Amino acid sequence: MYRKALDELKEWKASSGRKPLILKGARQVGKTWLMKEFGKEYYKKTFYFSFDKEQSLHEIFKENKDPYRIIESLGTISEDKILPEEHLIIFDEIQECPEALNTLKYFNEDANQYHIIAAGSLLGTLLAQPMSYPVGKVNILNIYPMDFEEFLNALAPGLYKYIIETPPEEILKIQHDKLIDQYRNYLIVGGMPSCVYSWMTEKNSGIVLKLQKELLELYENDISKHSGKINAGRILLVFRSLVSQLSKENEKFIYGCVKHGARAREFEEAIEWLVSSGLVIRIYDVTKPEHPLKAFEDLSSFKLFYFDVGLAKCAAEVTNEAIILNKDFQFKGPLTENYTVQQLRTLFDTVPHYYSPDRNYEVDFLIQNGMQIIPVECKAGGNVTSASFKRYRKENIPKFAVRLSTLEYKTQEDMVNIPLYLTGQIKKLAEYIQNI
Repeated sequence: MYRKALDELKEWKASSGRKPLILKGARQVGKTWLMKEFGKEYYKKTFYFSFDKEQSLHEIFKENKDPYRIIESLGTISEDKILPEEHLIIFDEIQECPEALNTLKYFNEDANQYHIIAAGSLLGTLLAQPMSYPVGKVNILNIYPMDFEEFLNALAPGLYKYIIETPPEEILKIQHDKLIDQYRNYLIVGGMPSCVYSWMTEKNSGIVLKLQKELLELYENDISKHSGKINAGRILLVFRSLVSQLSKENEKFIYGCVKHGARAREFEEAIEWLVSSGLVIRIYDVTKPEHPLKAFEDLSSFKLFYFDVGLAKCAAEVTNEAIILNKDFQFKGPLTENYTVQQLRTLFDTVPHYYSPDRNYEVDFLIQNGMQIIPVECKAGGNVTSASFKRYRKENIPKFAVRLSTLEYKTQEDMVNIPLYLTGQIKKLAEYIQNI
């Protein structure tokens, strides 16, 4: 299965400013596969070391910090000589050996000719701690679940090629319908590589559901085992409240929905742990829809989404029938928004925000594309009217405004209707329209 991150790894390899690389991302998003596949395709040989499976490796890094002695020891263990530039060194589950993580500093300073990629489970929570890794001495690449385009390329490469090569206004109705069907399949399967591979080979949604339940159980076990000084029970309470939080008419995170009488100070660290682990996506409200959005964040007003829409669907216990037959159900809107935010965060340098200045006035997403602010309305069903979105366009007159829906692509006065399956094309379309 093709992953877009392979292109970023190729850029890292060729970069004059290359440093040891750390892959961040939730468990089971495909980090190990990416590293091995990259090594197989672009290096003469790959040396793979797992600090979880090979406990004896820890002693090498505890005894010295000299990168050349470390390379010599690793080569001896592998019964081969590790060559600079030509070979790739992989440190997997590096969180199990903090000494190895800190050694990356010395590789950057004294032996940067050796190409090193490191990854690990829940590494984001470790990197979020002050002085826990060599700041400024490593490159970091975020790895996410497969986006819709990667899913489509795996399941229907002909359709993927079609949407890449065909101008959106020229997509035929028959192809549009096929793409909407694939979009609905993605809501069911999501982007976790094991689930996508199972669906690709078995076409059995029951097996996919079983895998999703196992993944959710795995993450809850991780919370219990690896929460460190943060109360694991509170993290679990927040994680288990996501469905009810998103099911409210106002999806803003409410501490009282986690536990009656709960206060922010009780659960702030739990939320930070979930965000750092990669298990949830947090988007903030802004007080002004202006560049830079981060300067106008309301830190007390935010929403939390699952990092994968398939897991959101599983956790909410939405039936496949409801999605495939396009029926109305309580979680339909939030599921569509979860899909959207999952796609958008891989496209732009900043995480999406939302805008809710009044009680009955809210714009689903604001995207910062350079200095441009793009408002995005997300519609799951056939009713695509929105008084809030209309008001926003009238008051702010954005050059590019997007409504995502299951309708075909259409330019309508001061906005563009983009089919949900083309969410990954928003950045390209924004730049095209801005240059007209």
